[in-house]
Amino acid sequence: MRRNAHFASASVSAAFDSWEPDAHAYYEDHERNFARSIWACMTVNFGPRTLAVPHRDFANICFGMCSVTALGRFSPDRGGHIVLRELKMVVRFPAGSTILIPSAIVTHYNTSIGEHETRYSITQYTAGAIFRFVEHGCQLDAEYYKGMSRKELRAAHLANAAQADKGRGMLSKLPVLRQKAAAVASGLHGTDAGM
Repeated sequence: MRRNAHFASASVSAAFDSWEPDAHAYYEDHERNFARSIWACMTVNFGPRTLAVPHRDFANICFGMCSVTALGRFSPDRGGHIVLRELKMVVRFPAGSTILIPSAIVTHYNTSIGEHETRYSITQYTAGAIFRFVEHGCQLDAEYYKGMSRKELRAAHLANAAQADKGRGMLSKLPVLRQKAAAVASGLHGTDAGM
C-alpha cells in the first residue's frame, strides 16, 4: 500500500502540482496517510470485480483531486474504463494505471469487466472535513461553533462560504491549462509539466 501511495504522490501528484499548483500547495500543510503521500485517506476495493456506480465524492474537498489506481487481470479494451460524465470522456484504464480526477465535482464510474476477470482499485483522497478541522484550530465543528455569539457565528458562516470561492481561485483557468498543454505537446517543458 505504501508503494502505491508513494508512487501516486511522486508521479501523479507531480502532475497535480504542475497543473494545479495552488490547490496542490493547500494539501501540503495537512497530516498525511503515509510519509510521502500528499493525501490523508486511502480506500482499497478488493473486488474481486470492483465496479463503481456513477457518483461524486461529495465528502472530498470540492477543489481537490483524488488518485485512482486500477489493479487486477482484465481486458482494458473490453471493460474497466473510467467514465467522466460531465467531461463526456470514456478513458481506457488498464491495470496498473493511475489517474487524477476532481472526484467531488465530476460524476465518475467504471465500466464492467468480464465475468472471469478481476479488478481492484486503490483510491487516495482527502476529505473536506479534514481541511475544515485544521482550519477550525483542530476542533470538530460542534466544538468550534460552541460558545460563539450570533455575530461570530455569522462571520464564521461567511468565512465558510468564502472557502468555495477561495478554492475556485486555486484552480487553474482554462487559458493557463491550454498554454501548459501546448507546451507539453511541443516538448518545451517535458517533465516540468508533470508528464
